[in-house]
Order: sequence, then structure tokens, then C-alpha cells
Amino acid sequence: MESTPQKLGLILKYFDDFTPHQIKQFEALEELYKEWNAKINVISRKDIDSIYLHHVLHSLSIAAIADFQPGTEVIDIGCGGGFPGVPLAIFFPEVQFHLVDSIAKKLKVVEAVAEGAGIKNITTQHTRAEEIKNRKFDFAVSRAVAPLKDLWQWAGPLLRKGHKQEMANGLICLKGGDLAQEIFESGLRPKMMPVDKIFPEEYFDEKYILHVAK
Repeated sequence: MESTPQKLGLILKYFDDFTPHQIKQFEALEELYKEWNAKINVISRKDIDSIYLHHVLHSLSIAAIADFQPGTEVIDIGCGGGFPGVPLAIFFPEVQFHLVDSIAKKLKVVEAVAEGAGIKNITTQHTRAEEIKNRKFDFAVSRAVAPLKDLWQWAGPLLRKGHKQEMANGLICLKGGDLAQEIFESGLRPKMMPVDKIFPEEYFDEKYILHVAK
């Protein structure tokens, strides 16, 4: 079996400008998730040994297309065990990430992983996105949580208009499969990018990043 540093090579194959501190944080993720997943199941058993490909690198596909500037505020809707928010928070240490989920025990894992890996730019909230009032974010991110129509209904009211970076503020979500019907039903016109065009790995076949501008 590959060691954690070998598996981490998968991330370093595509990104080469991490600080030693960021590399240590990424390295810490596997052991922390294995430890906590044994107590509270947030990653399927078959996936835990492929955490860097299936979860960390997949999350970082957002970082490959969105250069979040320092001070940007991002909400991760239905964050589950912390993807894509946790890897993105390591990647962008000067960006604030607010991870939200309706299941409290999942947030317990997120908080423990963030503490264990020394990630300081994550806050959590046990709620549904549609119940958040009086807060605005530059971006919402999400991975395989709900149909695009619902995601936009939840994210839209939480987003402020603007261009803190080249990409317009909005919703960025990770989805897979044939999305034609889902996009049609949403009435939206998202920009779509195949993940396997960013990271040419077989696992990312038919996986996409969707961006809906506010």
C-alpha cells in the first residue's frame, strides 16, 4: 500500500507552489479522516484509501479554475465531512470558509479535522443554508448535495454580486453524470468544465465543475 507522502504526490503532481506548512496540513488529512471516519462515517469505506484522489484532488479542481483572493468569503453548502471546503481552506489560507450542514455529527468531524490539521480559516454552522439570514458571501461551493435548481435557490440569496477576482461571484458546484436534464430544469445557464480536462485521471470521467454567476 502507498504511504501518505506517496499518495500526496498526486496533489503535488498538479500543484507545485505549496508552503511546507500547507503540505503538512494536506498530509495530516488522511490519518485524521481515517481516525474520525471510524467513529462517524462521513466517507464510504471503499473511498477512504483513495482520499487524495476521490476527495482532496476533486475538491481542488475548484482551486484550479477559481483564484479566490485574500478576504474572499465562501460558504460550503451541505459540506458533509468537509469537501470541498477543507482542502480549499488549506489551499487558500487567507480566504474565510463557512461550512454548513444540517447533520451536526458531520460538523464534529470537520471541526476535529480542522483543529488537528491546524486549519484556522474555517467556521461551521449546524443549519440548512436556506435558514441563514443576515449574512452574505462571495461564493458558494458544493459537492453532489442537491439538484442545481435547489442549490441555486439556497445559494442565490446568500451571495453578494461582484468580481473579487476574474470569475464573477456565484455558485461553484461539483457534479457528475449526464446533467442535461438537471440543467434544463434549473432554468440556469451555468458554465461547465470537465474535471478530467484539469486533472487527466480516469476517476474524473463524467465529473464536472459548474459555475453560475450571481
